[in-house]
Amino acid sequence: MNDQPHHDEPHQGNISGRLNWLRAGVLGANDGIVSTAGIVLGVAAATTSRTTIVTAGVAGLTAGAMSMAVGEYVSVSSQRDTERALLAREGRELRETPEEELAELTDLYAVKGLSHELAAEVAEQLTARDALAAHAEVELGLNPGNLTSPWRAALASWVAFALGGLLPLVAIAVPPPDLRVRVTVVAVLVALGLTGVTAGRLGEAPLARPFWRNVVGGMVAMAVTYGIGTLVGHVV
Repeated sequence: MNDQPHHDEPHQGNISGRLNWLRAGVLGANDGIVSTAGIVLGVAAATTSRTTIVTAGVAGLTAGAMSMAVGEYVSVSSQRDTERALLAREGRELRETPEEELAELTDLYAVKGLSHELAAEVAEQLTARDALAAHAEVELGLNPGNLTSPWRAALASWVAFALGGLLPLVAIAVPPPDLRVRVTVVAVLVALGLTGVTAGRLGEAPLARPFWRNVVGGMVAMAVTYGIGTLVGHVV
């Protein structure tokens, strides 16, 4: 019998951390690609000036990256505040009613399938080692020593958005005027397909759904912004 830990098997803490970074990274990259592509294609539909198109794209990329970072920081900070409040309440309950909390932890382990005697033994040992961590894990699904960092989440979103936005910006700026739109559309759809597949692989989910969700969503966004740019260009 092999008593060594299975390092290739998923564990709750690793999954939660990975999914959080995956969410921030993929959301930021997709937003950067689609938002910047929409801006440059909309402007390209109204004018052929490379300077105007690139200026609008850079402004949109910068504003979007900052918006993503601030939004992610605020969101994760609110989540962290809630987690800290829950942990503080749990710590207070452990100090004020330790016997009741031990009985509650025992019942929770018994519900998971352990006999009452074994559940009581596990609860006592874990409580002696780190009572707050034991209760937080079972009752709240939290690890007190590994709460989500709002600064890291904000930085991840900022970097992901900026990197994603660079692709359509380069794609619209480098080719000659008659190829700009086609090159940008192809580059954006390929990039969105890759981010969709990457999200599926990292999340160990089927690949088809995130792939088509990204590609179709990007096509709709680019079609709408290009149409609006064409309309505004003719009217103005």
